[in-house]
Amino acid sequence: MSSTEKQEMLERIEDALNDVRPHLIVDGGNVELVDLTEDHIVKIKWLGNCQSCNMSVMTMRAGIEQSIKGRVPEITGVEAINGLDN
Repeated sequence: MSSTEKQEMLERIEDALNDVRPHLIVDGGNVELVDLTEDHIVKIKWLGNCQSCNMSVMTMRAGIEQSIKGRVPEITGVEAINGLDN
């Protein structure tokens, strides 16, 4: 993927995360976009209460991953670099 393609995908991923962030912030958490790999895996970092929340796995699959894949269907997966779903 070219740097232009990657940048465009990163912007769409951020838009998707912005849809989910208000729900995380209410509970004292947040999420940070860390990277997009060449094989289209999104790397995120849990912030605040999300780092230790036992619901982060469900939040990842039902909220974050679905939101991202809805806006960026090319994405093959979403992984946290910290938290309980490693």
